[in-house]
Amino acid sequence: MPFWCLLLLAATLVALDQALKSWAVSHLLEHGSVQMVIPGLLGWYLTFNTGAAWSMFSSATGLLAVGRIVVSLGLMAYLWRRPQPALLSVPLTLIAAGALGNAIDGLLHGKVTDMIYSPLLSQITRALGQGDFPIYNLADSCVVGGTLALLLASFWLDRNKTGQDNLEK
Repeated sequence: MPFWCLLLLAATLVALDQALKSWAVSHLLEHGSVQMVIPGLLGWYLTFNTGAAWSMFSSATGLLAVGRIVVSLGLMAYLWRRPQPALLSVPLTLIAAGALGNAIDGLLHGKVTDMIYSPLLSQITRALGQGDFPIYNLADSCVVGGTLALLLASFWLDRNKTGQDNLEK
């Protein structure tokens, strides 16, 4: 996949993330009531996070932002210098875009804007005795989705390599 396509994908995702965060700040009340979009599945609920996932490292907003930028730029530099098949480059680009989206919030606002609430995910985490699932944003979804896609791709590539090795014997 051409590098410019990956840059376009990353830029689009960061722009969408920032637009959604801007919309949430201007249309939702912090810690107001949940506004359901798809009943039982998806709703809006505005909150802010000064740390990372589940509010870890809450007092290190600036350091987290710098770390996220390093990760984002590092992944994109890697993809520029060592092109990968789309199966790997797209998930890495998703992770880079998500890291950059949350880094922008950390640098500009000192906190990350979260607004996506999933009652379904909360039901699962409550059933596991872990309380409600955290409120998240599009950037978080990119990081998690990219990581899951990368894991699945690595299993798929490993399985195909093993099958290829068996064919060569």
